[in-house]
Amino acid sequence: MDWQKELEENITEEEQLSDYFHWDLSDEEAARLKNIVKLYPMSISKYYLSLIDPNNENDALSKLCIPSIAETDISGSFDTSGEKSNTVMVGLQHKYKQTALILATNKCATYCRHCFRKRLVGISDKEISKRFSENISYVEARKEINNVLITGGDAFLLSNREIEAYLKAFSGMEHIRLIRFGTRTPVVLPSRIYDDSELLEILKKYNKKKAIYVVTQYNHPKEITEESKKAIKCLTDIGVIVKNQTVLLKGVNNNHEIMAELLNSLVSIGVIPYYIFQCRPVAGVKNQFQVPIKEGCKIISETRKLLNGQAKCFRYILSNEKGKIEIIGNPEGNKVVFKFHQAKFEQDEESIFTLDLDDNQCWI
Repeated sequence: MDWQKELEENITEEEQLSDYFHWDLSDEEAARLKNIVKLYPMSISKYYLSLIDPNNENDALSKLCIPSIAETDISGSFDTSGEKSNTVMVGLQHKYKQTALILATNKCATYCRHCFRKRLVGISDKEISKRFSENISYVEARKEINNVLITGGDAFLLSNREIEAYLKAFSGMEHIRLIRFGTRTPVVLPSRIYDDSELLEILKKYNKKKAIYVVTQYNHPKEITEESKKAIKCLTDIGVIVKNQTVLLKGVNNNHEIMAELLNSLVSIGVIPYYIFQCRPVAGVKNQFQVPIKEGCKIISETRKLLNGQAKCFRYILSNEKGKIEIIGNPEGNKVVFKFHQAKFEQDEESIFTLDLDDNQCWI
């Protein structure tokens, strides 16, 4: 079965999910699940479902993809990092001087329940790029932009023709140093990569012109399967650099031994740890997945003690309206030290500051 047919067989309805796991849901439970799926769509690859232990009610991967009643808590925000204010035209954001971000699709191979773009993934295409040539012209005219991130949704849910169109356009610009694709397909649908020789040939061809990075998201060691390793090897064998952005998630990886196992395993397969993100206070996500910042500092500190040097190549980051802010640590009492890693405003660049946080505070 090719990856497109595999995608067509995704579990998208509550009845399919119940049948897959042989659940015996009450009418009330079934109705509750149905209502959540109406609010935030569900789509799970059968490959990813196969990694879940149905006999473990606390299975970490089930929390990442199976809808929960906690999602009906809409406290929080649907735009925690100010994406609306950074949108210069439909589908193109320019928050940081050197980076252009293109929202190329609102589809994913599996819809993550902790997604910070729950407002659009699987729901709305109003923010998705529809004027390819205008997006290209914007980047071409601004020589300060030296890299482009093509994301969504999942950039590898685009057709090979669309992926090549972006690569052809941006690789021809002298001021562009690298092209990034945001994709979770190595984790949730690895056949998209290892079973598509055309995609690999396209990436190989354009990687000779500009450096191509794939930025993915492994959140738990169970996601590093033989199939997933195969997909990563296909990318690294053609010279594509693969980096990982993990999200610190309550009930999934908020344990230093789990996090250390994840990061050490990633470097062993050629994936470079890039960021560990503080989970954002997204409506339908906040109260289910957020870990308090001070607790996060302890987890990251204990994690680092178990890592080799290569696995320590990440920053613990909080991404809000002002930029990406590194969470340095909690040296004493309630004080937490922060530093701007990337700033939207020039006056914040490289700034270091401290804040007094209470034990339950999850955001600044």
